[in-house]
Amino acid sequence: MSANRLRVAIAQTPVGFDPRANGAVIRGQMREAAAAGARLIQFTEGAMSGYPSGPGKQALAGWRVDWAALRDELEATAALAAELRLWTVVGSNHPLTPPNRPHNSLYVISDQGELAGRYDKRLLSYTEVSDWYAPGSEPLVFEVDGFRFGCVLCIEIQFPELFVEYARQDVDMVLLSTFSRDPMFAVQAQGHAACGAFWLGFSVPAQCSDAAPSGLIGPDGQWIAAGPSDGAAAVVVADMDRGAAALRGALEFARPWRTRARAGELHDQARVVDPRSADVSRF
Repeated sequence: MSANRLRVAIAQTPVGFDPRANGAVIRGQMREAAAAGARLIQFTEGAMSGYPSGPGKQALAGWRVDWAALRDELEATAALAAELRLWTVVGSNHPLTPPNRPHNSLYVISDQGELAGRYDKRLLSYTEVSDWYAPGSEPLVFEVDGFRFGCVLCIEIQFPELFVEYARQDVDMVLLSTFSRDPMFAVQAQGHAACGAFWLGFSVPAQCSDAAPSGLIGPDGQWIAAGPSDGAAAVVVADMDRGAAALRGALEFARPWRTRARAGELHDQARVVDPRSADVSRF
């Protein structure tokens, strides 16, 4: 891959409540992505630990979780990331000191097998913040081969300010991992990608793909690639290509213009002092 192109993989993984079973599936998809030349793979919300949705509320009730098994699986996944030289972003519950509730997190594992960062979901659903999770507080930006990435989780799709925040930090791609069957999330994801002029990775569990499958959205808001919508597991591999002719308008014109507009350049100095501007009570 050139400095202007990066191959990424978006996973569509069946997610259960046994971290050992989840880990085996995750590592199988990592191998598939590496074989296809990907430098990064993104997994969905709760991919390793499971997520308290539907039957998950019973399975994870009271957080009677085998945290030791979960840690073993994360460490095995990190070891494979180093072996494959593959950046791996995997959703999981992150335990805190009792009696504090866990975070709902994305672990960012580098191609050296090191934990390069962790994104903790900041804006939770009412159910999450009432019964399940402690919210995080910070955005996360990391870099792979000259491309900058930001992270969001699930219902955070409803908060445009998070995506504007990442646009201000000049990310090239936002990774949105969601355990959701809401088809509107995919529509909103396209809108955020187009407004921010960045790529967006949309990762859902296989069992939620009937509403909207996993895939990669381009900086113009159009789908570049998508997985199946029949509940099947899949790894969607596609290139982020800064030189793509179809993306020239988004990357060469819209993105820099919007960056300057958000910073207040041009518009502030172009505003005028005029009584007809100040008076909004007449035609």
